[in-house]
Amino acid sequence: MSDAATTSPDLALGAASRPGPRMDHRIHPGGIIAFLLVLVGGLTYAVVSLVADMNAVHQEPLAVGAFVLLGLALLIALAFEFVNGFHDTANAVATVIYTHAMPPLVAVIWSGAFNFLGVLLSSGAVAYAIVTLLPVELILQVGSGAGYAMISALLIAAIIWNLGTWALGLPNSSSHALIGSVIGVGLANQLMAPEGAATSGVDWAQALGVFKALLFSPLCGFFAAALLLLTLKFTVRRKDLYEAPEGEAPPPLWIRGLLILTCTLVSFFHGGNDGQKGMGLIMLILIGAAPTAYALNRTMADDTTPAFIQTSQNASAVFAGHAGSSPQPDAASARKRVSEALRSKDLNQPAVYGALAALSTDIAANVKNYGAIKQVPAAQTSNLRNDMYLAADAIRLLPKNGASFSEAETATLKTYSGLLNDGTRYIPTWVKVCVALALGLGTMVGWKRIVVTVGEKIGRTHLTYAQGASAEMVAAGTIGLAELYGLPVSTTHILSSGVAGTMAANGSGLQMSTVRNMALAWVLTLPAAITLAGILFFLLRHVF
Repeated sequence: MSDAATTSPDLALGAASRPGPRMDHRIHPGGIIAFLLVLVGGLTYAVVSLVADMNAVHQEPLAVGAFVLLGLALLIALAFEFVNGFHDTANAVATVIYTHAMPPLVAVIWSGAFNFLGVLLSSGAVAYAIVTLLPVELILQVGSGAGYAMISALLIAAIIWNLGTWALGLPNSSSHALIGSVIGVGLANQLMAPEGAATSGVDWAQALGVFKALLFSPLCGFFAAALLLLTLKFTVRRKDLYEAPEGEAPPPLWIRGLLILTCTLVSFFHGGNDGQKGMGLIMLILIGAAPTAYALNRTMADDTTPAFIQTSQNASAVFAGHAGSSPQPDAASARKRVSEALRSKDLNQPAVYGALAALSTDIAANVKNYGAIKQVPAAQTSNLRNDMYLAADAIRLLPKNGASFSEAETATLKTYSGLLNDGTRYIPTWVKVCVALALGLGTMVGWKRIVVTVGEKIGRTHLTYAQGASAEMVAAGTIGLAELYGLPVSTTHILSSGVAGTMAANGSGLQMSTVRNMALAWVLTLPAAITLAGILFFLLRHVF
């Protein structure tokens, strides 16, 4: 799949004669030492914070074996973000490097810093868009052997595919790889279920929404970047904006500032979107290993408790109104009934409404009894968290199952769902910091392969200033909007397709061998990740 093998001699000569940047500078030993110190410091901070969180809620220390499994799972999750950093973020720096707006090492460090900030300031919405794709029974039993097999399989599969495409210098989507891995685990879990046992498998409705975002984003990148370049040509009559760099001289100051700004925005929004994918999976790991500390959001203020209890009771009344004559079971039976309905995707039934009414009443009673979510004792944490998760997931899926609510009922359930999510979707600061470090440090390693592909092998001519700025402005805007709406998108596909779009609009021509290889990687990512994750899950289920 190497481009060199398929490029004509005259094209290869043209590519070789381009005024490309120098990327062979040696890293100063002090930089390597600083890198290692930050890495060790981040891991130490994670361990200290984890122990402090567990001590704060008086959770018993984990057994040695459980602690080792937890540490291994967290390292795998952070390794995914590290690989994501040097695979995806190369796209953000390619344009500033190939237009000589920033020296390569400065660009990489700059991008890593803004990836770090993007993760820290992210909302967390994208994190749980990935989690909701997972089979509900594995989420509820994430601390079991099946839960550890699930997390390990999907992360290792995504890492393997990312490293493979990176070795070939192909821009590839970490989002595609991770979502394919999630689907692979769901399918394997469904196939491995005993005959007659209910399993939710893959939430295809949710997966379809994610697929649409992943499919739309590269098309948006191509056409929007092409349109923006043509608009610039029509409105901004500056010849130097549409020229390729000469030698190693930096562009004029105003162009340089524009290119650095777009690189900064892409890096920041990439961190905000892609960093959250690792956060959601790390939280599943922590919930399974240390539920007392992480299963519930113990940072919720006490003054939210009355509103939570009242809204739970209001939601219970809504469910009871749709239950008809169906009785309300006890809490254990209600939990089982709702779980089965979520697995079978058959929620719009009177018996399920009765179970949801009972579950909501029990959630309100528990919170009222303990006084606040942060005061729920260790023994009740997992049950309450699972009840809240089941209720929130049922509310999310009921409209898709044909449920019809009045405007007032819809408002009540929306408020209740938000409070349930606030109580269970909690990301500690130290998790954000560690993911931010992994993504930021990953940016500074192994970036050259993808940078060369984006900068030299997509178009037949050298990237101009306007082309670089157009591609990155579109990428920044698309990724930023995706984070706002909680949708996972691919930085790689948006940016690389944006570069291709500007080449097409400029009449520069495309190197079809590279475009073909990129398209092949795009098409193969989902089936390859699904297969890898499914096989790994099958094998690991016999280990854990």
